[in-house]
Amino acid sequence: MVIQLYSGFNHRLFSPCLIVNESYKSEFIELRKWLKDRKFQDSNLAPARFPGTGRGLMSQTSLKEGQMIISLPESCLLTTDTVIRSYLGAYITKWKPPPSPLLALCTFLVSEKHAGDRSLWKPYLEILPKAYTCPVCLEPEVVNLLPKSLKAKAEEQRTHVQEFFASSRDFFSSLQPLFAEAVESIFNYSALLWAWCTVNTRAVYLRPRQWECLSAEPDTCALAPYLDLLNHSPHVQVKAAFNEETHCYEIRTTSRWRKHEEVFICYGPHDNQRLFLEYGFVSVHNPHACVYVSREILVKYLPSTDKQMDKKISILKDHGYIENLTFGWDGPSWRLLTALKLLSLEAEKFTCWRKVLLGEVISDTNEKTSLDVAQKICYYFMEETTTMLQKKQKLI
Repeated sequence: MVIQLYSGFNHRLFSPCLIVNESYKSEFIELRKWLKDRKFQDSNLAPARFPGTGRGLMSQTSLKEGQMIISLPESCLLTTDTVIRSYLGAYITKWKPPPSPLLALCTFLVSEKHAGDRSLWKPYLEILPKAYTCPVCLEPEVVNLLPKSLKAKAEEQRTHVQEFFASSRDFFSSLQPLFAEAVESIFNYSALLWAWCTVNTRAVYLRPRQWECLSAEPDTCALAPYLDLLNHSPHVQVKAAFNEETHCYEIRTTSRWRKHEEVFICYGPHDNQRLFLEYGFVSVHNPHACVYVSREILVKYLPSTDKQMDKKISILKDHGYIENLTFGWDGPSWRLLTALKLLSLEAEKFTCWRKVLLGEVISDTNEKTSLDVAQKICYYFMEETTTMLQKKQKLI
C-alpha cells in the first residue's frame, strides 16, 4: 500500500516506459518464493514503481471487469491466530489483563523484525516500509503547518500511540526470557511506532475472531503480504473479502485494466484528512475531499453579542450538528449550512430552531446571513492555506 504522498495523477496517462518493473529485485524474488511455499500462485500482477504513486502492483495481462485479481491463502495472512500459535502464545495467554489484538500483532512484528534472518516472516518483513509518513511520525515543526483541525487530530494520534506504548511496557518486560538482549532495547518506542503504523496502514479486514487470552477489543485485522502492495484510488471499486470456502482473501475488480497498468483498489470513500491520518498520503483529485469546520471557526464570524449563542451551540451538540461540518467540491455541506442557519437565527425567530433542523426555510434574511458566514469561513481557510504554504517554503 502506498505510504508516500499520493499525487492523484491519472494513472492511465502515464507511458509504460515510465513504469519500472521490480520483479527482478531480490526482495521480491524471495517474497514470491515464500508465498509459493504457502500455496499462493499469481500471474496477474507484478511489483513495479510508478510515477506519482511509487511502489505498487502492475497488471501482467489485461484484466476484465469482475475478474479475480488476487487470491491470497489464509496461510499467508498474519493474524492474531499466527501470534497465539507462536512462541509468544504462552506469554500472551498468562498475561493479565489480557493484551489487545493490536498489541499482539505489534509485539509479533517487533519480535520477528528483531529476529532478522531467523524469522520465518523475513521475506515479508523485508518489503515493509522502513518508515511511514502518518502524522504520528512527523516532526513537530511539520505538524504545526497542518490545518488546526488536522493538527489537533495528529496530536491526539501521537498521544494515543505514546499511551499505547507506556501501557505495554510491563507486558514487554514479561517477554525477557525470550531474548538475550534487554527487552527495553528491542521494544522501544521507535520499534512499536513502526509496528503500529504497519498494522494501521496495511491491515485488511477479516471476520471477527475471539481469543479468550486477548481483550474484548475487535479482532478483525490481518496483514496480507503482497496484496498490501496495491495502492489506493478513490476512482475504482473492488469486492474484497475472505472466502470461507476457499480459505483465501480475495479481491475482484469492477474496473478493467490494460496490460502494464497499475492496478488499484479503494481503501474506502475516505476524505483526505482521514487518508492522511490513517495512511500518510492524500489524493489531489479525491471526490471525497473536504475541509472540516471546527466549532471555533463555526462561530468566528457570528455576532459575539448574541445572548442565545450558548443555547444554540447546545442544541447543535445535542442533535449531532457540531461535528463533521465540511466544505466539499460543491461548497458548504448541508450539515454545515444547517448549523449556520440555526446559529444565524434572529432572537425573535429562535423558537423556529426545530424547523431549521428539518430543513425548512425560516426567512430570506436567515438564508442570506448563513451563506455570507459560510463565504467568510471559506475565505478564512484560503488565507490560512496561503499562510501555511509560505511557512512551508521557509522550512525547505
